[in-house]
Amino acid sequence: MPTRFTPPGEPDPRCLHILLVDDDEVDVMNVRRAFQRANVTNPLYVAGSGIDALAMLRDGAVPAGRRLVLLDLNMPKMNGIEFLRELRADPALRATSVVVLTTSNEDRDKVEAYNLNVAGYLLKPVTFATFVDVMAALDKYWTLVEMP
Repeated sequence: MPTRFTPPGEPDPRCLHILLVDDDEVDVMNVRRAFQRANVTNPLYVAGSGIDALAMLRDGAVPAGRRLVLLDLNMPKMNGIEFLRELRADPALRATSVVVLTTSNEDRDKVEAYNLNVAGYLLKPVTFATFVDVMAALDKYWTLVEMP
């Protein structure tokens, strides 16, 4: 298999850009710490609301190409389900991969999220050690999966 070479200064086309959409600063800090502990080196972008996340995706603040959105459902202004509806209605963003990362264990939220084509639905773990394990597993999965 040939080795891919990315010239200096050019973005790596295999790089996965992760957008965390969460309004809770403690959860954002936990994701950052869990990424560090699990040696997840992908660029992490943060939006505090669905409205901010859509703007970041549309204006290129999160580079186009391989993107993954980690989405909390319980947010003010525009909750996660509303964000998903907007995302799926936008032809330019429709194919964006989304994994829900939330405290909501409600069946209606799970059903609605999967109906909006999320790639996964993960409950936020209670302990930090478990959180690190979940982030490491997520990283391993997206490393192994061939995403466009």
